[in-house]
Amino acid sequence: MISYQLGHLKALEAEAVHILREMAAERERPVLLFSGGKDSIVLLRLAEKAFRPARFPFPIMHVDTGHNFPEAIEFRDRRVKELGERLIVASVEESIAKGRVVEEKGPRASRNRLQTTTLLDAIEEHQFDAAIGGARRDEERARAKERIFSHRDEFGQWDPKNQRPELWNLYNTRLRKGEHFRVFPISNWTELDVWAYIREEKLEIPSIYYSHEREVFERDGMLYSRAHFTELLPGERFFREIVRFRTVGDMSCTGAVRSGARTIEEVIEEVAASRVTERGATRADDRFTEAAMEDRKKEGYF
Repeated sequence: MISYQLGHLKALEAEAVHILREMAAERERPVLLFSGGKDSIVLLRLAEKAFRPARFPFPIMHVDTGHNFPEAIEFRDRRVKELGERLIVASVEESIAKGRVVEEKGPRASRNRLQTTTLLDAIEEHQFDAAIGGARRDEERARAKERIFSHRDEFGQWDPKNQRPELWNLYNTRLRKGEHFRVFPISNWTELDVWAYIREEKLEIPSIYYSHEREVFERDGMLYSRAHFTELLPGERFFREIVRFRTVGDMSCTGAVRSGARTIEEVIEEVAASRVTERGATRADDRFTEAAMEDRKKEGYF
């Protein structure tokens, strides 16, 4: 069993609770993004600690591509129902049907990049002025540049070269009409911190985070789950493999890792020994170009 300093987790928790309360005090129409993934599960627990026994001062929203893991969607719906909170589902499929975005075709097609338009449309429709998410700085280089209160202009775009200073945990929360913030309460956490907190809080997570047998195919050195929309390339085939997922996103671009980790302790040991970030190891969308994530974030991606 890997030991973990409880004081370190408590300090991270206190910082995140402070950020959530600061955001709720300063903004009028916030929303919390929840996908059923491990980081947003931690965010929900932190929101409970920040605001319970009162209701959350914001609804919960998921940008649903329609190609998400069924296990994550089932968990999302059940967890929100348990909390008794309001869930908004922003649908990429609806964006396609309305002609707001054009769906890609072919074996390498993905709806992941289409999420940006759906997210920005939902923010505009509901007039949200702050969108809370579970992004962390250790995930990817572009996210390492991000402020905790990350300003977005009236077009929902991010300028990494023009960010507000955040000194001594003081946040500039002023906005002009049409602008909004992306707020990252667990920005300073690591993947290992998240797993240690899940262990400490005894949080339930979707089963796909643990080792299980699954029908997969291999492409570009990554293992992808078979789905109803899967189109194989010449030479590819489906086969059974013992895997788990380090991150949960759109099935078309989220790979699995071979793993025998069936318990939270085994997952923590595996993560502690890893030298590759979860996105670097399992997210094809981050391999699109060298600056793929930063390019998407400039356009409005979370």
